[in-house]
Amino acid sequence: MYYKLNGVTQRLAGSAPSAYSPQGLRVTVPMEAPPMIFATPTKYVSEAGNTVEYLGHNKVPDLQKLFQKSDGIPVHLKRGLMDKMLYRTTMGLTIGGTLYCLMALYIAAQSRK
Repeated sequence: MYYKLNGVTQRLAGSAPSAYSPQGLRVTVPMEAPPMIFATPTKYVSEAGNTVEYLGHNKVPDLQKLFQKSDGIPVHLKRGLMDKMLYRTTMGLTIGGTLYCLMALYIAAQSRK
């Protein structure tokens, strides 16, 4: 059996040509816990017991009130000016891209003289 390690092809001593024996694989355990991404608890789990308090404000109830209000505005435009700008930019690029594709197809369909 041959292994290529660091650009050098080697034959494993004492092994049969068809035997599988991987080398260099070790189980690694991280020395410290990875950092929390979404929220930082004010207490460690061992100190808090079964509950953990987070620094930060729960915005879900406020957003539920905003999006469930029946004021005739579509959901994708309810958060104001930035939503309107994003919507209009997306629609403009979509329509422009469609027109460009149709123009390219029309030009490609013309016979060459």
